[in-house]
Amino acid sequence: MRRAYLHLTRFPVQRRVVESPELAGRPFALVEAVRGQRRVAFASTSALKAGVRPGMTLTAATALEPGLRHFDYRPEDELRALTALGEALLPLAPGFQLCAPDGLWLDAGAAHLCDGEEGLGTRMLSLCAELGYRAHVVVASEAFTSRAVARYGARRVEVVAPGDSARALAPLPLSALEGREGAAFSALGLTTLGEVAALPVGAVAARGGAAGARVHARCRGEDDTPFVPAVLEAVLEERVVLDFPAESFEPLRFALKTLTDRLGARLSGRCRAAVRLTFTLKLDPSGQRQVTLTLARPTARAKLLHELARHRLEELRLENPVAEVSARVDEHSEDGGQQLALGDAPEGDAALEVVLSRLASTLGEASLFAAGLEAVHRPEAAHGTRAFRPPEARRGLSAELLEPGARRASVSAASRERPSRLLAEPACLDAEVAESGRLLAARMAGRRHRVTALTGPERLGGEWWSETPFQRDYYRVHFEGLGPAWVFRDGRDGRFYLQGLFD
Repeated sequence: MRRAYLHLTRFPVQRRVVESPELAGRPFALVEAVRGQRRVAFASTSALKAGVRPGMTLTAATALEPGLRHFDYRPEDELRALTALGEALLPLAPGFQLCAPDGLWLDAGAAHLCDGEEGLGTRMLSLCAELGYRAHVVVASEAFTSRAVARYGARRVEVVAPGDSARALAPLPLSALEGREGAAFSALGLTTLGEVAALPVGAVAARGGAAGARVHARCRGEDDTPFVPAVLEAVLEERVVLDFPAESFEPLRFALKTLTDRLGARLSGRCRAAVRLTFTLKLDPSGQRQVTLTLARPTARAKLLHELARHRLEELRLENPVAEVSARVDEHSEDGGQQLALGDAPEGDAALEVVLSRLASTLGEASLFAAGLEAVHRPEAAHGTRAFRPPEARRGLSAELLEPGARRASVSAASRERPSRLLAEPACLDAEVAESGRLLAARMAGRRHRVTALTGPERLGGEWWSETPFQRDYYRVHFEGLGPAWVFRDGRDGRFYLQGLFD
């Protein structure tokens, strides 16, 4: 099996800078508790230049760099961020395997769709760059080979051909054997993986046992470690624990951006679009507040999700500071994208989505509604109100090529004009009728209105299978002093009824 390893150098540091841009170029460290002492787990480039090293106590690191900022290192946060990145890469690879805290293995079986394995690696790096990360990609047949070459190799994208793993591993330093695996070989004075691979197999097995034989085989490019893809969560949910409880919205702004960036990446990777989200604010020391965000049009764009979330949350009045923010996608749909014609810009549609979503979120989901067709035969009940969704209309040349039937239907529907205002119940008219049966005038609200024009009839009938069948002749009638109206003559009693008015 061909697999790609994506190595993100000091990923926890990169993640911090992506989520808090003000840390760029500043000395900071991520610290963890080790045997009762706070020690450096990862350090930024500026901190490393000042002499700060992983494993050093926080006191010693601060002595070297007085301006050093420090944050708690939480492995679960790195795992969530890596998972979000892996899901964002799903359009390029059918599966991914986590390798915390700084890498991912990805199935390279679909490389032929990306101009080969090198093209696949290039596209992975491009997507990572869009998300703010720097990385290296190596495609190989073995898990150890791909990871070791990605971590210690010089090229940003490298492809190791099948059977060529031993050559690619030979110049790498012994430190590529992580943990204590290389300690025994280091004691022998060996410095590279190629020197380890040159040792006699029997001697290594006799001295190092099964563990030594396994390490020796990996240095020769032999590794049967299976690829175990991560199981995608059914519910898309992200959370950010704040370093300090936030008493104003400003500290929450970066947390919201992190949440929406991750959700947007995961939605895009799954080709899904969010319809409804729930944001939960956990307060310190107790309590929580939930806010539901309903989108006017499903979207996976992180920028739009962030703007809408900011609009909903920045005006909240909370009784306690916020300690944690989480976001959950309660409802999502297929993301079909949107086709634009030449000269169209997506900014207009994005602005419309913002306005509509703000109205729906502020006034309630029922505040936006549109007319929709109902599956009934009676004309006055043939349409009702439903949740508003902007039409996903195709534009450009494909509009005429893809949906000719829909265009014919719309033209046919336009020829049968219906009133814009319908009465809840038809109103019986005090009508004046000629001997021929033609409507001459009608009295409404105590006033007589003469008919100046009449078009019809349009004969409609149905629901004969129900208890209330109908048989009617519909007319478009222009009444003097009233304007155009929709009137029908009931076949059961022969009387005229007012159904609606045209604007």
